[in-house]
Amino acid sequence: MSITQQYALDVHRARRHGEPLPPAPGAHDWQVVREVRDHHRFRAVLAGRPAHGRIRRALRRLLHPRPRSTC
Repeated sequence: MSITQQYALDVHRARRHGEPLPPAPGAHDWQVVREVRDHHRFRAVLAGRPAHGRIRRALRRLLHPRPRSTC
């Protein structure tokens, strides 16, 4: 059964029982993405790491490595 078919079945059941309709599939996807991002930032702060800019900093280190000092 596809997501669309399951949603249609849920809407039908909700209407027959006089309940509120369920949210459409994908209606809250961006909210979930933001909450996951915020959770990861929170965990980084608790661990003592920078809360933002970690990906750019890591990419910069990979793409532009510093020359090693030869002392």
